[in-house]
Amino acid sequence: MSRHVFLTGPPGVGKTTLIQKASEVLKSSGVPVDGFYTEEVRQGGRRTGFDVVTLSGSRGPLSRVGSEPPPGHRECRVGQYVVDVASLERLALPVLRGAGVGGPGWRVCIIDEIGKMELFSQPFIQAVRQALSSPGTVVLGTIPVPRGKPLALVEEIRSRRDVQVFSVTKENRNHLLPEIVTCVQNSRK
Repeated sequence: MSRHVFLTGPPGVGKTTLIQKASEVLKSSGVPVDGFYTEEVRQGGRRTGFDVVTLSGSRGPLSRVGSEPPPGHRECRVGQYVVDVASLERLALPVLRGAGVGGPGWRVCIIDEIGKMELFSQPFIQAVRQALSSPGTVVLGTIPVPRGKPLALVEEIRSRRDVQVFSVTKENRNHLLPEIVTCVQNSRK
């Protein structure tokens, strides 16, 4: 039986929207939920980067077009985007490690997303692995569609026996929410 649930699909198909809706449904049914999602940053109609936004409302840059890395940090770049690894770690690591949510019992940890930008951080990779192996944690996350060189952690997640992966398409995205929520709720049984 699957314990963790991941969504995959092409960029812009609605994975983040589904994750946000699922977290709201779970919260409203009394499930402890924490985590983060990534949000597009736009200026003048064009995408200039991404932010990390925690479910508690904290926000910081994940990446920006052509920006410089913070002083003393190596440049981590995905295409035109420079990744702010320090900001990612400051926001994502506490929620991945379960600060502030759950206590005894179980919790759902939202991880949107595990992709190239996030994988520049070794502490992030370790925290994801720890969340996946923590008995009281159910991970609801997103992973990219495989293309090009495989991402080791993404392939590791995809091949885990305790993970169910839903492929999100424009055709099914409006019908998947109940199935995703049920799968997460059944994970604790």
